[in-house]
Amino acid sequence: MTSGLLSGMRVVEGAAFVAGPLGGMTLAQLGADVIRFDPIGGGLDYRRWPVTERGQSLYWAGLNKGKRSIAIDLRSDEGRDLAVSLITAPGSDAGIFLTNYPEGGWIDYDRLVERRPDLIMCHILGNADGSTAVDYTVNAAVGFPGITGPLGFDGVVNSVLPTWDLVTGMTAATGILAADRHRQRSGKGRLMRLPLFDVALAVLGNLGQIAEVQVNDEDRGRYGNYLYGAFGRDFLTADGRRVMVVAITPRQFRGLVEAAGLESEMANVEESLGFELRSDGDLFNAREEIAGVLEPWLASLSLTEVAGVFTAHRVLWGPYQTVRELLESDPRATDANSMLDSVEQPGIGRYLMPGSPLDIGSDRLSPQPAPLLGQHTDEILAEVLDLSGGEIGRLHDRKVVAGV
Repeated sequence: MTSGLLSGMRVVEGAAFVAGPLGGMTLAQLGADVIRFDPIGGGLDYRRWPVTERGQSLYWAGLNKGKRSIAIDLRSDEGRDLAVSLITAPGSDAGIFLTNYPEGGWIDYDRLVERRPDLIMCHILGNADGSTAVDYTVNAAVGFPGITGPLGFDGVVNSVLPTWDLVTGMTAATGILAADRHRQRSGKGRLMRLPLFDVALAVLGNLGQIAEVQVNDEDRGRYGNYLYGAFGRDFLTADGRRVMVVAITPRQFRGLVEAAGLESEMANVEESLGFELRSDGDLFNAREEIAGVLEPWLASLSLTEVAGVFTAHRVLWGPYQTVRELLESDPRATDANSMLDSVEQPGIGRYLMPGSPLDIGSDRLSPQPAPLLGQHTDEILAEVLDLSGGEIGRLHDRKVVAGV
């Protein structure tokens, strides 16, 4: 039996790509029993890149850690009915379904609640009207590619990070926990629809960028690597390394100036500009002049020297590094970090895996590998659906289910 804060909770997941699997994994890493059903042979994301030389998806393994897997022929009526039986199986902490499959059909909420009236279902969509959208089309629609990129650039810059998928996955996990609490108090289930576009639009509004247009009548400009609304920028060191230096508050800025010993130079900046650097807005408005003072000082020091000075003065900074450099030289990315552990992933090999980033003390679970496709098929059919060995064998014979 799984331990952890959510021990006893059972979630059935029928989802592909990032948002749904991430939501399920978030719950699994807190102790929920997350049962993922996939088509026999794997779904749309089963071989998604990056992959190993043998074609095993590191992506799929990364987003399905700690779950149980059952493989079902979802094209057959018998297979779909089996999946519905899993979704609606009894248990006070069960009857929770997370999916991004198309709405309607065999997973229609109204049909499912006929089997289990207190069902909790979180349905991830592209758009609220049910039409298709993915992270990259949503990001394009909400304007960020037009304000990302170097100064003077006249094109658009896509993000390599699927931000809206990630936020949607976390929101799905939060919604399921909220709905479960409501059900415990009222006995009532809930259908939650979570459009990817609405997640992005909500974040846009929460960061003040809707009001920026409608209240201030201003379109956000492109500022390159400068931090918007305070001071921050990348700088080159004497040994060719690049660092990000940030001062969000005037107090942080004073600490930066003192660490660099550039008090008189910054006083000259204030005199030339005709205002003192007293607010984060002042720092942003003076960003180019501040950078002009810091740039030659940083260019005279090696990365090691910069690290020594900034760390001693508690300056807000960080080195730019590749993933390889992160893993080879950054102490935060080793198994000394209690979130990480070296784990053997079947079919792939041993590597550092993260558990939940939420440090909850002794109930924090160690990272667990992703299942092999269909690894728990027989176990789930017997345990959750109370099928006999003979019944399970006949399902295999008819190719309704598959195992490892």
